[in-house]
Amino acid sequence: MSQQLDEKALGQLFTEARTHNGWLDQSIPEDTLRALYDLVKMGPTSANCSPARFVFVRSAAGKEKLAPCLSSGNLDKTMSAPVTVIVAYDEEFYERLPELFPHGDARSWFTSSPEMAYETAFRNSSMQAAYLILAARSLGLDTGPMSGFDPGKVNEAFFAGNTWKVNLLINLGHGNPDKVYGRLPRLEFDNACRLA
Repeated sequence: MSQQLDEKALGQLFTEARTHNGWLDQSIPEDTLRALYDLVKMGPTSANCSPARFVFVRSAAGKEKLAPCLSSGNLDKTMSAPVTVIVAYDEEFYERLPELFPHGDARSWFTSSPEMAYETAFRNSSMQAAYLILAARSLGLDTGPMSGFDPGKVNEAFFAGNTWKVNLLINLGHGNPDKVYGRLPRLEFDNACRLA
């Protein structure tokens, strides 16, 4: 576990990986989606709370349900993506803590504070979304995360009557290299970091 990844692996995960806007016509088998989740679930979350919930939208009916929720700029690339992952969080994630964190009564930390429950669910599901991006890249898939959608419409279309709420969307597939934009600049260390 202490060996540094080689340049090829780092390239696939970070330095050469790109956000994709166009997709090749290649489906993703269910076995791959299950393998993807099996990697994602191993990423750390606070008190092992694991609040993220994932809906893998891949059917024509699912895409039709998602389409009215999208901004116009995200419609075409989402409809053509083999899979769109709705990354959600369970507002009552703490109900699973007796199973996930049996060391103590972690459930009571959140039942007594709705603000802490929301903050924990949103923060940790966001981390789990990032794990999904890296896990997908490690399996040879490309991703296109986005926030251009109407959360109320997504929640109504996919989560009416339950405790799941959308956080963000991630298109998933094999990206079309002809539709990748030029790489945008990143902040240098001295602009984004401090040593304390």
